[in-house]
Amino acid sequence: MKILVMAPHPFYQERGTPIAVDLLLKALSERGDEVDLLTFHEGSDRSYPGLRIERIKPWFPVGAIKPGFSFKKLLCDVHMMARFTYFMLTRKYDVVHAVEESSFMALILCPLRRVPFIVDIDSSMTTQLVDKFCWLRRVEKPLAFFESLPIRFAAVVVPVCDALANDVRKYRTKNMVVLKDISLVQPHDDAERGQSLRKELEIDSDKIMLMYIGNLESYQGIDLLLKSFQLTLETTAGCVLVIIGGSDADIEKYKGIVSASEAGDNVLIVGRRPVKNIGQYMSQADILVSPRIHGVNTPMKIYSYLDSGTVVLATRLPTHTQVMSSETGMLSEPLEREFSNGMSALISDAPLRAKLAENAKVFIEKEHSYVAFKSRVDEIYTLVEPRL
Repeated sequence: MKILVMAPHPFYQERGTPIAVDLLLKALSERGDEVDLLTFHEGSDRSYPGLRIERIKPWFPVGAIKPGFSFKKLLCDVHMMARFTYFMLTRKYDVVHAVEESSFMALILCPLRRVPFIVDIDSSMTTQLVDKFCWLRRVEKPLAFFESLPIRFAAVVVPVCDALANDVRKYRTKNMVVLKDISLVQPHDDAERGQSLRKELEIDSDKIMLMYIGNLESYQGIDLLLKSFQLTLETTAGCVLVIIGGSDADIEKYKGIVSASEAGDNVLIVGRRPVKNIGQYMSQADILVSPRIHGVNTPMKIYSYLDSGTVVLATRLPTHTQVMSSETGMLSEPLEREFSNGMSALISDAPLRAKLAENAKVFIEKEHSYVAFKSRVDEIYTLVEPRL
């Protein structure tokens, strides 16, 4: 098949949605499909058989595009729509696979060219906007209706998690495939469980290491994490919190907050690290934390967390509970004292940490492997083929 994949974000970058798109491209390449990827100008190239990357060319400098809604992203979307229009007029595609807000572009042009389109839903745009701009709550219902339009007319809808699938069912029940993320921990990581990160950061082997990996956007709950950890230090000595990831601006912001707090000596913010190393980093931790406070989609890192062999502490919200349970991790309310209690419970109970980590690894190996991911991609495109 000749496929146009539309990814309205920097690609490739080592964060959630670009990684998911990269997995999709790999699966389509292995199927033998010919794929054009239309994406933003920022990011590094990836190489797969049959893949051609096409980037927008903004008329003026636009850089450092962050996740979520922004004026920069909106400007890039305008350029993307123009490029997409040109492709639809000059090229023949069997199907358009539209990620995030590019589904609206597909809704406008694909019916005119009689090309089926797939809507790939990685998050709720309405939820993101309302969380970012509280005044939009008064128009939340119209926004949700507008967001539903591509869903109603797509050939196939592909939500990334069960919570988003439930939202989709409000508008349609047929031709929907939940394409869940997978663990990025490589098989060889367990054989490389050295203490390189502890040595680099000069963390003694007898100290309990808590670790957060991911961006430092407000919805991730970093403020909740830092306040909860400070409460934990009041009753529990000999532990340290390591934070990996984030933009330069967010890193500097939280370094300032940490240095002014009583927990300063026990919190290490180390910045971005290669995704290929996350398995080794996670294996050196005693507890992995996900304090996310907003959103319904499951963070991609959760699948790697659960596959790491290290116990996971997460907030008891749908973003986590649709994947995790009390059998595979520790779930705590998204409140400072409760999240701190979760930390303390795991710090003091090594057998519990080991049991939960083992259960989680078995679960991920069964339900969230690349083989399962590729099988669902095949299912998606089987639903499109009869329309060609």
